[in-house]
Parts: sequence; C-alpha cells; structure tokens
Amino acid sequence: MTDILWQPGPERIKNANVTRFREWINGRNNLQLNNFVELYDWSVREMEKFWPELIEYAGLQAESWGDVVLQNPDKMPGAAFFPDAKLNFAQNLLRRDDQTDALVFWGEDKVKTRLSWCDLNIAVSRFSQALRAQGVTKGDRVCGYMPNMSETVIAMLATAAIGATWSSASPDFGVQGVEDRFGQIEPKVMITVDGYYYNGKSHDIREKVKDVVDRIPSLEAVVIVTYAFDGENTTGIRNAISYAEFTGRYDAEKIEFEQVEFNHPLYVMFSSGTTGKPKCIVHGTGGTLLKQVSEHLMHCDVVPGDRIFYFTTCGWMMWNWLMGGLAAEATLLLYDGSPFYPSGNILFDYADAERMTLFGTSAKYIDALAKAELKPAQTHDLSTVRAMTSTGSPLAPESFDYVYNDIKQDIHLASISGGTDILGCFVLACPVLPVRRGVIQTRALGVAVNVYDDNAKPVLNQKGELVCTAPFPSMPVGFWNDPDGQRYHDAYFDRFPNIWCHGDYVELDDTGGMVIYGRSDATLNPGGVRIGTAEIYRQVELLPEIQESIVIGQEWDNDVRVVLFVVLKPGVTLDDALADRIRKQIRSNCTPRHVPAKIVAVDDIPRTKSGKITELAVRDVVHGRKVKNQEALANPEALDLYADLDILKN
Repeated sequence: MTDILWQPGPERIKNANVTRFREWINGRNNLQLNNFVELYDWSVREMEKFWPELIEYAGLQAESWGDVVLQNPDKMPGAAFFPDAKLNFAQNLLRRDDQTDALVFWGEDKVKTRLSWCDLNIAVSRFSQALRAQGVTKGDRVCGYMPNMSETVIAMLATAAIGATWSSASPDFGVQGVEDRFGQIEPKVMITVDGYYYNGKSHDIREKVKDVVDRIPSLEAVVIVTYAFDGENTTGIRNAISYAEFTGRYDAEKIEFEQVEFNHPLYVMFSSGTTGKPKCIVHGTGGTLLKQVSEHLMHCDVVPGDRIFYFTTCGWMMWNWLMGGLAAEATLLLYDGSPFYPSGNILFDYADAERMTLFGTSAKYIDALAKAELKPAQTHDLSTVRAMTSTGSPLAPESFDYVYNDIKQDIHLASISGGTDILGCFVLACPVLPVRRGVIQTRALGVAVNVYDDNAKPVLNQKGELVCTAPFPSMPVGFWNDPDGQRYHDAYFDRFPNIWCHGDYVELDDTGGMVIYGRSDATLNPGGVRIGTAEIYRQVELLPEIQESIVIGQEWDNDVRVVLFVVLKPGVTLDDALADRIRKQIRSNCTPRHVPAKIVAVDDIPRTKSGKITELAVRDVVHGRKVKNQEALANPEALDLYADLDILKN
C-alpha cells in the first residue's frame, strides 16, 4: 500500500462540502451513497441528475436552465448540456456586495491593494458600461495583456457581464506571441499596462504594446492601466486611453447582466505547443461555471470567506480556474512577479499576512523550494492554510515528503491534473480521502475518467492512456476558425472513436487514485517499450548535483535511444563518476530500459510561458527539425543549446 501521509479527521469529513452534498443527494433521491467513491460512481452513471443537483445545491443563477440536461449523450463531439439554458457567468461570481475583501493583490514587494465585494461590483459596473459605450456587444472579443492584478479580474467580469468573450496573455509574452494569439480572434478592445515588476525590476512594455496594436487592426480601444511606471508615453499607441479615463465617466449603476446560451463563448484559451500558431480553444459559459464550481466546492472544499491563492499568470489556465473561486464566495489572493523575490519566502509571507486557506502552485515551484532547502514550517505560521494544490507536471513522491516535512504536517496536499483543454481537472483533490504518497487522490465528479490500453480496453493497475468515456460540461465548444470541427475532432477523438483521449500516460489504481507518467506524445519507446518521462525525472532530480533535467527519445539505428539533458548545480561538473551515479540511480529504481544512452550537461531547459518543460521542442531541435512557434516559449534562446551536438552523432 502506498504510504498514507495525511488523513482528514472525523470533524473535517463531517463538515466538508462534499459530505453535505452527498447527504443532500441521498435525501432528495432516496439513495444510500455511503462514501465519496459511491458518490463518484453515481455522478458519472447518473450525469443527468448530478449536474442539476449541483446547480441547485450551489445556488447557481440563471434566467432558465431549460428542461433538457443533456442532448445527444452518445456523441463526442456532438453532445450538448442544457441546450435551452440562459445565464450569465459574471452574475454567478458577483453574488456578494458587501465590505469584506473580494480581491487582494500583491505585486512583489512593490504594490499592495485590496477591493471589497462592493468595490468590485462598482468597478465591474463602470467597466461594463464603458465597453458597451465602445460598441462591444455579445460575442465580441475583449483581451487582456496583463499581469495577475485586480484590473484584470474587473475587465474579465465586465466582459462576461455583457456577453462578450475574454482572452488573456501575460505581459512577458513577446510581440509575436501576442499577435499569434489575439490576432486570430480579432478583439475590439484590449486592456494592458505600462509595465510590470519581476525580480525587483520594472519592465516597460509600452513599445511592445505599440507593436502589438499596430499588428491587430481590429483593436478600437486600448485601455492602459498605470502600474509599474507613470502611465505616460502612451500617445504613440493607436486608440490608447487610460483606465481612469475609460471608466471614470460612468456612475456606479446596477450591473446589466446579458443572459447568454450555455455554450456561448466565455473564454478563448490557447494551446502552448511549439508546432505552429497556438490553437484557439473556445470554452462555453455554462460548462466553465459548472466545472469550476464543482471543483472549488466539492474537491477543494472552498467555503464563503475562504482566501484562496494560485501562483499563476494570466497566460495560464489556472488564472481562469482561480476566478471560479468567486462563485464560491471566496476572496481571491492575486500575486504577480517572481515567487523568489525578494526571497523564496514571499508567497509564505503572503499566506500568513492574508490568512490564506488554499495555496495553489506548481510541482516545479515545490521542487525549487526543496532544492533551495527552504523550510517554511520553521519560519512561518501557516495555521490558516488548510490545503495545497499542485499542477503543471506530476508531483514526485519526494515532493510530497518535502511538503509534509518542511511546509506543514496537517495540510491537505493535492496533486491535480487537467488543463487548458477543459478549464479544469480530470483528476484532483478530495477533502474526505487520505493523501497517499505520489498519488492523485481521485477522479473529478461528473467526469467519466478511465484508462485504456492500445486496444481501447479499460485497464486497472496498468499504464495506459487517460480517456473520458462520456461527455462533460467543460468540453470545448470548439476551436476558433474550425468551421467543420475537424481540428477539434483530431485533437481529442482521433485515437479512439467517440472517446476523449487526453494525451496523458497514466495508471489508475483500484482505490480510484491515479499516477501520471508524462505526456503520451513525449513517451519514450526504446525497443518498443513505453516509458513515461516522469519516471526518469523523479530519479535524476533526487541527486543533489542535479538542478533540473529533460529527457527525449532520439531516433537512432532504426530504434529510439534515451537521451538525458541535465542542468547541474553551480560548481558541479558532469564527469564519468556523476554520469555513472545517474545511470545507477535510474537502473536501480526503474529498469535497464530507462537508463539513458547519452547524458548531456546543458545550461538551461526551454519551457513554455506557463513553466512547462518542452520535451517535443527539444526533440525537434535534436533531430534538426524547426520549432515553428518559438513565441510559445519563455526562453526560446535555450533551444540553441540542443542543436547539432557532436555527442549525439555517435
């Protein structure tokens, strides 16, 4: 049995939202669901009952939900939830209007602001009036080239309030990266800043903004928030107007919420791949709301008054996920900048100062804390932090150990996984189940997650493809500019007909827990045996000399050989002795097939803007293939380190 690191106590189980919800279901449906596993099984077996029950339990608002829950349930794609519904996303996130905190914002150690629910409603009212006056109507696009700050949330909510469609990117994106995204969807209005803070320095983006605006002719207004500079020197930007001027002429009137269809486009998200322009993934209003409310309430146990945080930029889907916390009447704690400035403790300082209850971050951040030998348990109180979630890449078992040893013992630690494709999770937290070392706790309620082998047969306790065998509300509405739906079909339904195939290489155990071994398209196949990259990373990064690593399969001698690249700690050299230790570590804890044929020291690893390492891009460079969309990378210059290496020619 996998080590149990944490178990909820009887009181915590009794008072959990998901326990109360299960009892509610039992009472209303004359059922005897005795535990979470039975609730999960019922939620996927009786999907057309589960989602309406969630709507009522959570008090979600709509002009009408309609009489039909699920149309064409046997078709993927083609199924449609609540086809007759009329609702508004922002209306469900702005149910409170009092003087308690709705948003708290820290911009490193430079800026601190807070907005009450009352202030937030007023700000959204003014921005939505300004958008309407600008001629923005239902279905038009508004975009944010913004830090993770309060004005971004205001602009998004105002966009949703009037039935327009929101999309965002973070200000560290380059001009081409922004054009590749926003240029495809032709927004009418863009909100941006004069600059941003990172690592204690202010970064001016006014020239970048000017170039972006020049490349996107559809922009009729560019709203500029004064943040890192004085807000001046923006006159050269076409159709520029200050945030204060854009919103300041409007009174604080009651917000007019445009009622839209369930599948009306709410967000356009972008794939982070490096194989061409990013795909524009369109997400609907109702599906996003239901999925995120389910996850915040049932899986993360968020209650009114909670103070929830996710370390994210506006270029990563976790920002959109965090926004859903407002529907649970929680305060959002926003942070923009480096998580290690002025010290590695800044986010824990934030947790203590603002009484954080949910601390969301990435596996790489937790690993970086461990490598830096930080011990927040010894330096911080963290008494309010009940839960910590981690995503972006698989959370290694040793990272579980680090959290419980050096951050907090009594904490619900949850590795979660899903993505941009569904604006939520396939597998995630459960507040009433134990946390087992290295294992994701459960599958998402209402989502029929399974694992298939290559023959499309479900398997248990065996590695295979993560699939979803039935429709769920937050499936994309489609891709932008994909009129026949072919690109959408090819992305998820090409492998197994009528089955969503997500592209993760995973194992489901008989408790309902899951281990993720990496992306299927990055899976190694030496000698025809599939190996997940996460298995190798786990072992390599246990060695104190190794800062980070990336592994690929190189086509070689009519087969594939494993090539490992390592970033070493300062002062360390990759000599024969260290290479032997690396190979021994992998061989002893995995299999001989996992052992790399070549080990190469590099100075940097290319990663996407959301912090994910890019195995496919490295693989392309090693094979002399062009990486088409380098704008998706935070550090594209790192690719040069992998090109034309003599060591890989023999």
